Amino acid sequence: MSERLTADRRFKGTEMTLPRHPINVAVLDDYQGIAMGIVDWSKVSDQANITVFEDHLASEDAVAERLAPFDVVCVMRERTPLAGSLIKRLPRLKLIASTGSRNASIDLATAAERGVTVVHTGYTSAPTIELTWALILASARHVSSEAASVRGGGWQLALGDDLAGKTLGILGLGNVGSGVAKVGLAFGMNVVAWSQNLTSEVAAAAGTRLVSKEDLLRTADVISIHMVLSARTKGLIGAAELALMKPSARLINTSRGPLVVEAALLNALSNHRIAGAAIDVFDVEPLPEDHPYRRVENLLATPHIGYSTRGLYERFYRDSVANISAWLERRGAE
Repeated sequence: MSERLTADRRFKGTEMTLPRHPINVAVLDDYQGIAMGIVDWSKVSDQANITVFEDHLASEDAVAERLAPFDVVCVMRERTPLAGSLIKRLPRLKLIASTGSRNASIDLATAAERGVTVVHTGYTSAPTIELTWALILASARHVSSEAASVRGGGWQLALGDDLAGKTLGILGLGNVGSGVAKVGLAFGMNVVAWSQNLTSEVAAAAGTRLVSKEDLLRTADVISIHMVLSARTKGLIGAAELALMKPSARLINTSRGPLVVEAALLNALSNHRIAGAAIDVFDVEPLPEDHPYRRVENLLATPHIGYSTRGLYERFYRDSVANISAWLERRGAE
């Protein structure tokens, strides 16, 4: 019979222990508290102790202390980075089970040096494409403030912006960007695109037209960013780029926070140099409570929920269970 221990008071979590089995599994950053209920973990819990952490720790020292007893760490995307310096402080770590098809926040070289196996799960871009359009529509039609007005006893406050016949600018025409472009075309928008390596042929195949970055910024009514964060894309949109945008334009970012210079965006929004922005990603996540983004009137901000859908979480955790279970079986066979 399994023994249930009291959860550590430092976190809200679920801890299941099976003393006869020595392997300890940590499931990190389960913000919604759904990891254990959304799929069947019995293939893992029958062989190992599972502890689920619902909170987030930002300090590497705190993370190292928390994860010291664990052999397996299951990470939700990039919420808790596993830098080389952290991996070196976890002598028991043998397996990193990451959700998503890739995870740039894991130091793969250090993991390999220390004999730590890293596995990934399946992924689909559909939820992020859908959220991008939710943000575009909500920003253009002032959904948040209009809904708040009704809830508070008021009525109409502003005029929304039309999308049909307007120009949608896509920065990055990969899986997400091309999906966003298709919806823009369905809305009757003129869609233009740019990225460093984009060709006219690839742009045309997605129903868009390749333009220069500067032309896109000057002409687009809605600009949506879908770039991979790297050394050359960090700060892709700064003060100079925002200055090129129309005063009536809106900026959407569901990719990565550092693609946009926070101070520059705050300045542009506060001075109404652009009509508004809608973002789902930030330089620091979770967003600090005192961050000025929380107080900007013409900014719609959501807490990095682009991939947070029931279907994708089921896939993430189902694949994670399969990955961990397969590793446990291989270990048992050695």
